[in-house]
Amino acid sequence: MATHERKKLERSLKPHWVWAIAFGSAIGWGAFVLPTDWIGQAGPIGVVLGILLGAVLMMIIGVSYGFLIEKFPVTGGEFAYAYIGFGRTFAFLAGWFLTLGYLCIVALNASALALLAKFLFPDFVRTGNLYVVAGYEVSIIQIAIASIALILFAILNIRGASFSGRTQFAFSMVLVLGITLLGLGAIFTEGPSISNITPAFKPDQTAIASILTILALAPFAYVGFDNIPQAAEEFDFKPKKAFGLIIWSLLAAGLAYSAMILITASTMPWQDLLAQINAEQSVWGTGDAIESYLGRAGVFIIAIAVSMGIFTGLNGFYISSSRLTFAMGRARILPNAFRKLHSKYHTPYVGILFTMAICLIAPWFGRQALLWVVDMSSTGVAIAYFFCTATAYKFYRWSSNHPAKNNTDVVSPGRKFLSLIGMLSSIGFLALLLLPWSPASLGRESYIVLCIWIVIGIVFYIFNYKRYNQITEKEMNYLILEKEEI
Repeated sequence: MATHERKKLERSLKPHWVWAIAFGSAIGWGAFVLPTDWIGQAGPIGVVLGILLGAVLMMIIGVSYGFLIEKFPVTGGEFAYAYIGFGRTFAFLAGWFLTLGYLCIVALNASALALLAKFLFPDFVRTGNLYVVAGYEVSIIQIAIASIALILFAILNIRGASFSGRTQFAFSMVLVLGITLLGLGAIFTEGPSISNITPAFKPDQTAIASILTILALAPFAYVGFDNIPQAAEEFDFKPKKAFGLIIWSLLAAGLAYSAMILITASTMPWQDLLAQINAEQSVWGTGDAIESYLGRAGVFIIAIAVSMGIFTGLNGFYISSSRLTFAMGRARILPNAFRKLHSKYHTPYVGILFTMAICLIAPWFGRQALLWVVDMSSTGVAIAYFFCTATAYKFYRWSSNHPAKNNTDVVSPGRKFLSLIGMLSSIGFLALLLLPWSPASLGRESYIVLCIWIVIGIVFYIFNYKRYNQITEKEMNYLILEKEEI
C-alpha cells in the first residue's frame, strides 16, 4: 500500500484546447520576431528547408511521445518517461534540463512583448533608459511591460487549466488569421515578389551548412508540442488521441513558420532587406518588412499576430513548467511546496509563482539575452527528447522472437525504428549545439549560463539525494505514475 500522499490534477482539457496549447506554444513569438535573423544565417530557402526538416524529425520523435502518453497519462512528461526507462537519477536530469528550457521560453516571450512595444512606440519605450547590454538599451518601460505580462499570465494560469485552455484556443485562431492576412497581402499587393528570395541560401556557406544551422534550432522552434504530455493528467478525453494532436500541431507550426519566412523574404531582395535593417539599426526587421508593403495596416496586423504568439507562448509554457515542477515535487525531488494545489482552483500555483519569479529577472538584460537563451532552451529540450525516445525504444520489440521484458512491451519494428531515429536526432541536435566546430554551436554567454545551471543542479541533487532515494521503488512508481508496478 502507498503511504505517501499523491495529489491529482483535475481532468478539464478538451482536445482542441490541447492542440492550441501545443501549436500556440510552438509558434510563440519566434515566427514573427526571428525571420530576418534566421534568413541572415541561412538564406530564405535554407531556413524553410531546415524548419520543415525539423518538423519531420519532431513528428518522428512524436511517435514515442504518443505511445508513452497513451501508456502513462500522467503529468511530468519527460521526467516521468526518463524515470520509467532509466531510473530516478536520470529522471531528475531530464526534469532539470527541461525546466531550464521551459523557463527560458517563458522569459523569451515576455521580453519579446517589450521588443514589440519598442517597435510600435519607440519614443515612449525609450523613456527612462537605464543602461546598455551588448549594445541594446534597456529602459524601465520595457522592464515594466514584460513584468506586467508575466504577472498577468501567472494569475491567468492559477485560475485553472480550463480557463487557460479556452483562452489559448482563441489566441491561436487569431494568430492563424493574422498570418493568413499577411500572406494574402503579400500575394495581392505590389512590391513583394517570389524573385526576392534569391539567392536561396547564404552565399558564403554551403547549402548543407545553412540547413543544419536552422535544423539545430528545431528543438526550440517546436518545443511547444511536448506541452501535450505535461497536460496528460488533465485530459478530458482518451490519451490515445494525443498522438494525432502532436502531429497536427507540428504540421501547423511548420507551415506557419515557413509562411512567415517566405512573406518576409519576398518583400524586397532579402540581402538588401538585411542591409537596410542593419543600416537603420532596426529593432524589429520583420515588422519593417511587413510595413514596406502593407503600411501601418500591416504593422497593426503583425502586431496583433505577434501579441497572440507571445500570449500563447506565455500561457502554454506556464502550464508546462508548473506541471513539471508539480510532478517533481510530488516525487519528493523538489521541496514539498511544489506539490501543493490551490485551495479554490486546484492548480499547482507554487510552480506558477516560481516560474514567474525566475522569469522576472530576464527583462533586465535586454534583447541580446533573448538570443543567448534560445540556445540554452534548445539544449535542455533536446536532452528531454532523448530520454523520451530512448524509453520508448526500450518498450518496443523488433519481433515476437525477442523476449518481452514485461507485459507492456509492444512488437512493432516500425515504431522501434522511428524511436531509434528519434534518439539519433536528439543526439544530433545536441552535437550541433555543443560541438565547438558546429555551424550552430552555442555562444560563449550561453555556455557560461548553461554551466551555471548544471552546477546548481548538481548542488540541488546532492542536497535532496537522501530524501529522494529513501522512497521505495513501489512508492516512487505510485507517486510518479499512479501505479506500483511499471
